[in-house]
Amino acid sequence: MATPVSPLILTALGGLAVGAVAGWQLNSPSPSDDESPAVEASLQLGERQRGEITSQSELNGKDGSRFTRYVLPLEEDTLVEVALGGALQGVLALYDDEEQLIAAATTLRHRIDESRDYTLVVSGNDAHSYGPFDITSRRIELDDVSSLEVPSRHDGWLQDAPDTYTLTIEETGLYQIEMRSSDLDAYLELEGPNGYRREDDDGAGDLDARLADFLEPGEYRLTARTSYGEGSGLYTLAVEPRELPNADTLRNGGELSPDESLHGWFSGQGLEYELVLESAATVTLDMRSSDFDAFLELHGDGVSVSDDDGGGGTDARLYQHLAPGRYTITARSYSQGGSGLFELEASVRDADAQPNGGELELDEPISAWLAPGVRDTYTFRVAQAGRYRIDMMSSEMDAYLELEGAGTSLTDDDGGEGLDARIQAYLEPGDYRAIARTYGNSEGGNYRLRVSAE
Repeated sequence: MATPVSPLILTALGGLAVGAVAGWQLNSPSPSDDESPAVEASLQLGERQRGEITSQSELNGKDGSRFTRYVLPLEEDTLVEVALGGALQGVLALYDDEEQLIAAATTLRHRIDESRDYTLVVSGNDAHSYGPFDITSRRIELDDVSSLEVPSRHDGWLQDAPDTYTLTIEETGLYQIEMRSSDLDAYLELEGPNGYRREDDDGAGDLDARLADFLEPGEYRLTARTSYGEGSGLYTLAVEPRELPNADTLRNGGELSPDESLHGWFSGQGLEYELVLESAATVTLDMRSSDFDAFLELHGDGVSVSDDDGGGGTDARLYQHLAPGRYTITARSYSQGGSGLFELEASVRDADAQPNGGELELDEPISAWLAPGVRDTYTFRVAQAGRYRIDMMSSEMDAYLELEGAGTSLTDDDGGEGLDARIQAYLEPGDYRAIARTYGNSEGGNYRLRVSAE
């Protein structure tokens, strides 16, 4: 039976497939008695066909576009690819002998369910689309594989149902499985000994899937499918072992010492670490990973903060003034998916060494802690007249900036992003004071201050 094209595919084609569905059956008016009906040309799989859409081509009665059609004999269980090239801005559509639409695209791929003659329609995008075209077609050959080893690479085709494989792991270790496709939203499931189960949607970026984990020896069931059970297309599976940067430093929990850096492995569940401070300190926590979107949480002694991308890119950073005590750090991914290696580091500075005022240098941002009700005053020198920008950024309070000096007196509350403060002004050479505080003088927290030339 023919497989109807989903509404999603029709929408993605911007109405072109819809026009083809309703249009090619709505031919131009029937020929008169002295006119012969048009004879459909025949096209063989593997051969190249050239043609042209002109004002004399058949008319799509729905949208005014022009089209031509070919008879294309295809055999059961053949995976075919038909591509449209040339100057024509158009689309291909494949129909069965009952005029049911099977697939539509500029590069059309489909596994044939039944041997028969099919109709291939070449249509312009709209009523103004004309020009020469060429059609190329081929049989896609794929290995009939049901089992995978390490390492291995396999190209497959999804249509109507998931593909399942048996994956054999010979020795305990870290392994990575990726499913990549430009045709569909890839999704992976892995089941194995002792109730093991993992799944992933977009862990490899974009719409590709990735599973990476420590696996024990045994047989695993690997399922490759689409995210929502819809769509069809080519995909590539890759299974390979993965090396650790340093097995001695891999820790998935326990104590994180001040000024220590460690590596951990995230596999779907948040990992907890304990940080113990003997005295008040300003702590910077960094979580970095090239495998997933890092997310940090810090709890303890009345503190409960988190961060997603504060470290740049998809890395996480927390900067916090902390009292003596025990704190719990949770390292995880931003979303429920994702897995892989990460680095966790705690930089600790004595609270007394934390700047609460002083000198600022151009393009050298500082991080500081503002106590409730306090105003931190900084000085900087402008050597050359020009436009300058002062930013006060904080995720913990409503930042407020004041600028004084050389006859200038400016203030700002929310001139930056969100509740951040920003002053932009033309400054003459001279000495200036930047005063960092909160809008109501009642909050406190961490902030960053930066002076830069525009």
